[in-house]
Amino acid sequence: MKRHSWAEPFKIKMVELLKMTTPNERKKVIKEAGYNTFLLKSEDVYIDLLTDSGTSAMSDRQWAGMMTGDEAYAGSTNYYHLEDAVKKYYGYKYLVPTHQGRGAEHLISQILIKKGDIIPGNMYFTTTRLHQELAGATFVDIIIDEAHDAENEFPFKGNIDINKLEALIKKYGAKKIPYVCVATTVNMAGGQPISMENLKAVRALTLKHGIKIIHDMTRVAENAWFIKHREKGYAKKSVASIVKEICSLTDGGTMSAKKDAMVNIGGFLAINDWDVFEEARNMVVIYEGLHTYGGLAGRDMEAMAIGIAESVNDNHMDARIGQVLYLGDKIKEIGIPIVQPTGSHGVFLDASKILSQLSQDEFPAQTLAAELYLESGIRSMERGVVSAGRNIKTGKNHYPKLELVRLTIPRRVYTQAHMDVVAESVAAVYDRRKK
Repeated sequence: MKRHSWAEPFKIKMVELLKMTTPNERKKVIKEAGYNTFLLKSEDVYIDLLTDSGTSAMSDRQWAGMMTGDEAYAGSTNYYHLEDAVKKYYGYKYLVPTHQGRGAEHLISQILIKKGDIIPGNMYFTTTRLHQELAGATFVDIIIDEAHDAENEFPFKGNIDINKLEALIKKYGAKKIPYVCVATTVNMAGGQPISMENLKAVRALTLKHGIKIIHDMTRVAENAWFIKHREKGYAKKSVASIVKEICSLTDGGTMSAKKDAMVNIGGFLAINDWDVFEEARNMVVIYEGLHTYGGLAGRDMEAMAIGIAESVNDNHMDARIGQVLYLGDKIKEIGIPIVQPTGSHGVFLDASKILSQLSQDEFPAQTLAAELYLESGIRSMERGVVSAGRNIKTGKNHYPKLELVRLTIPRRVYTQAHMDVVAESVAAVYDRRKK
């Protein structure tokens, strides 16, 4: 018999009861929140798809590991467990833990960037770009053009345009470009992956000019899954081996372990350059904590080390991305415009097409997110003109080509029935979009 269904590679051991709200209650609280889903209280949310950052369910092994927390101020045993995991699964030589990914972004920006530098990258992420700007650099988007087209189904929309990168090097010179920022996957493009072929081409070009690659590796295991399933020559390779290969093509990485590694808090800077490591582990003391805890409890580092190992398990990743694809397929079947192909960590609704009667200055994505909450208590995130922020010099809005609402799915938290409810709720809002 042909198998059509699949099941998660885990069973539920504990549940968290949810509050069910009425339409009148939701109308009241969203108004009090200024129609900003970030300002809603968690207790007023039914299905929380705001983010997958720190919201995943930890495993029994992670929780057990937290009981072995060594809370020594210096030289915690758990730090060395984490260091071993980073070396084993990612291959980087040196580790500096931080409270989360943005702590690592701050460190690397302050160390490598000089005022007037140019930082190319495959689309911006909010905190990453701001840390680069605060250090004196200008971020330049060099992602392929397909990434800015929600309907384009190119399988690796996270790829860097090599011609754009070469043009930047020619225009500014390699000395003005301390590193290229490569994200796996690209959040603001809809969770889109970069191919191994493209990353190898970027590596070859940067080596030629003596430019580093700093890897935003927040969802590197998810990117590896797409390479396994979409790129020639990788079908028989494990997610773990592909992750290691991705990292080997870079000089270091900033990690928010609140995503792939499924912890509630934590991150790190991993680097291969001893001099950069030396500066980072001195600087981290000022902003995060001693270099063997970096703002984290020992128990958090232990959970992170275990989570890293679990994140590269093929069965886990099949289920994780399988659930995202399931929701994406259901919404597409209804005929609702989303970013295609469906990305790694969520389904991105194309608000500019759904609410085509609104200009960007009328915040269509923010409006759509508020309407979805009013419909059924589902919290989502705006990823458009509001998230893009303002020009640091002029104070005027940035106007991204993509105006999206992100339905972000935490790992190991919700069932397929929850996904069905989400799809039905999106459909209900879509049906009344003209109003």
